[in-house]
Amino acid sequence: MTEANFSVVVPATTANLGPGFDSIGLALALYMTVDVEPSEAWSVSYDGDEYGSLPNGADNLIVQTVLKVAARYDKKVSTHGLRVHSDIPLGKGLGSSATAIAAGIEIADQLAGLDLTPMEKVKIGSEMEGHADNVSAALLGGVTISYYVGDSIDIVHIRKPEMGAVILVPPAALRTEESRGLLPGQLLHAEATLGSAASSVMAAAIARDDWATAGKMMEQDIFHEPYRKHLFPDFEEIRLAAKEIGAYGMTISGAGPSIFIAVKSGEEARIADQLMEKFPYYKGLAVQPSSDGAVLK
Repeated sequence: MTEANFSVVVPATTANLGPGFDSIGLALALYMTVDVEPSEAWSVSYDGDEYGSLPNGADNLIVQTVLKVAARYDKKVSTHGLRVHSDIPLGKGLGSSATAIAAGIEIADQLAGLDLTPMEKVKIGSEMEGHADNVSAALLGGVTISYYVGDSIDIVHIRKPEMGAVILVPPAALRTEESRGLLPGQLLHAEATLGSAASSVMAAAIARDDWATAGKMMEQDIFHEPYRKHLFPDFEEIRLAAKEIGAYGMTISGAGPSIFIAVKSGEEARIADQLMEKFPYYKGLAVQPSSDGAVLK
């Protein structure tokens, strides 16, 4: 068991990229930093107001993850205080809960001296999340393409995708549970086949850094976008405008309510500015992929 001052830095993530539903994640260069130091009780403080509504004691998701991971290995950890600074919009489809879980896993690994492998961390996080897309990207960085079922997980990891991204963030958050409630219980076999084909071509294109093809495929999703896009003001107009100014493709970021736009590296700021000017309801974030996942400092 360790008592020490250290920090954990975890990237934001976007998941699905359209047809890669619950299986493809991309780490983004927006970060949450958690400073850890000994304390008489578990406490969590957040810089800024956006995260102020979250629990600040042992019921906080980061702390709960630390305790669950330690208990999984019959370890106990002493109480600590956590100070959190985050650039990641809360509840906006950028993996804020997966980021918290990833941070908790890293903190537990350090405090309890678990010496977990990266894949052990991903498996634990996937069990907690119920799917592997966000948490695998948060822990490993880059692009992760995952197959997770029961006790089995397989991941293809692409550390340094050569692209950029624009995230259009609306003012209001959206609960993932609410967004998932819009999805159908089943799809026709022919529809699912088309969705699987789009996901397969997109994954292969990403592996080859062919983002023109990947962008085209991310707009062929049939698994969730058709059922959620009505929640996004000007969705189709944004897609058309993004294409006209040179974007590869556009889709929903995670479960929403943000929009993810894949662009050529170096074009992020230009495209973000132009889309914000035309669609002022959204705040445009120009970002790069994060090749690093969660790291200790």
